[in-house]
Amino acid sequence: MTALTLSTAAAPGLRADAIVIGVAKGAKGPVVAPGAEALDKAYDGRLAGVLETLGASGGEGEVTKLPAPTGFKAPLVVAVGLGAEPEKDAEYSAEALRKAAGAAARALAGSKKAAFALPLADAADAGAVAEGALLGAYSFDAYKDNAKDAKGNAKGPLGEVALLGGKPRDKAYKAAVERATALTEELNRARDLVNTPPNDLNPEAFAAVAQVAAKEHGIKVQVFDEKALQKGGYGGILGVGAGSAAGPRLVKLSYTHSKAKKHLAFVGKGITYDSGGISLKPAGHNETMKCDMSGAAAVFAAVVAAARLGLEVNVTGWLALAENMPSGSATRPGDVLRMYSGKTVEVLNTDAEGRLVLADALWAASEEKPDAIVDVATLTGAMVLALGNRTFGVMANDDAFRTAIVEAAEEVGEPSWPMPLPEHLRKGMDSPTADLANMGERMGGGLVAGIFLREFVGEGITWAHLDIAGPAFNEQGPFGYTPKGGTGSGVRTLVRLAELTAAGDLG
Repeated sequence: MTALTLSTAAAPGLRADAIVIGVAKGAKGPVVAPGAEALDKAYDGRLAGVLETLGASGGEGEVTKLPAPTGFKAPLVVAVGLGAEPEKDAEYSAEALRKAAGAAARALAGSKKAAFALPLADAADAGAVAEGALLGAYSFDAYKDNAKDAKGNAKGPLGEVALLGGKPRDKAYKAAVERATALTEELNRARDLVNTPPNDLNPEAFAAVAQVAAKEHGIKVQVFDEKALQKGGYGGILGVGAGSAAGPRLVKLSYTHSKAKKHLAFVGKGITYDSGGISLKPAGHNETMKCDMSGAAAVFAAVVAAARLGLEVNVTGWLALAENMPSGSATRPGDVLRMYSGKTVEVLNTDAEGRLVLADALWAASEEKPDAIVDVATLTGAMVLALGNRTFGVMANDDAFRTAIVEAAEEVGEPSWPMPLPEHLRKGMDSPTADLANMGERMGGGLVAGIFLREFVGEGITWAHLDIAGPAFNEQGPFGYTPKGGTGSGVRTLVRLAELTAAGDLG
């Protein structure tokens, strides 16, 4: 785990493996960003020219390494691109700082300590750099037994980050860094869960992780096993888990604050492995299906983060956990399930299983009549086709709430896009034998899934659905502070919603 400190030390005298500075893309070439004044002075004001000679442009995510000048105790300088230079009198955006810090932290993997001299205009900037560095330093090495790579370099994340220009005695700076630390530690725990192989993370194992964390952070936890689910009539969760030797679970996490005036419920899809069930996925589509519990991981992380931050809002997390497997006991296409709400659903495709477990959890969440419910799920390939691999879709039964979520996501650096719930698509889910089917029209499949979920939200409750199927698992190369594999998509948006609600800034 990477440590982080605020430092008032001068860059030349700081003992570290490297000094990280920012470089922006100016109109006439690279521009050295604030924070690197001491280095620029050591280069007689020619640092930008040196970087340009080395091929640096200041483009986003670009990393350029060069030896530190005489008089500096750190041997290496890492110049990281911030993107376009801001307009006059404007500051670098929080997201530009996050991405730059993340790229630098990843480039320094295996180093013991790095000093980050990126531009810090205020405490919020310190929080952004801290967040980016801690997320960028993430690595998942639990299943690797060799400590060094082929070149003999130490593996593992950057050991320590010192934020130069920080103000350790300033309450705002201290609070910003503490928030970043708590948030990123929980987000990285969500990444760990997503990356854990499904033979080690079945529903029971996931529930056990939640129980341990809940005990540590004063969160009330309740785990519904197969018997409790059967007794309660959770037909959706039981139906999806029927084909697996690993039984399903429904986990309820309750964080409460004595001064809370609002109650949020977060619901997460937790399919610890999705084979498609009897409607088996085709070859090439199974290899990453350990990530189908990313929504539950995001909800779990958000509830724990809210508790660690002491937010003045009640937050209940519902983790709908099951493994979707084909077997003699598995749910078949054509079967009818009686859901926890009492409605019946004809299962036309067992690979449309996420909406079935979410339906039961949504109704359970609705019974407590929270002020709002947000569900998070890797729900449909259709949403990936619509929005790509880095943007999640947001649907809601309230336009203002949907807008608030999109704005919160943008604020924290999670790309999202508002999506509609067209009423005409509901008819496609009509069933001759049940109240509705779990499939509808093929076109607009992501919207159809949202309309299905809306059927299981209690009357009068504000609700939103985040389809994170695209950004939840990064199969490409790492970028910014985003690693390959599990990303923790949705965590920061949920936490920001909780913060806004606690502050009274979310209607």
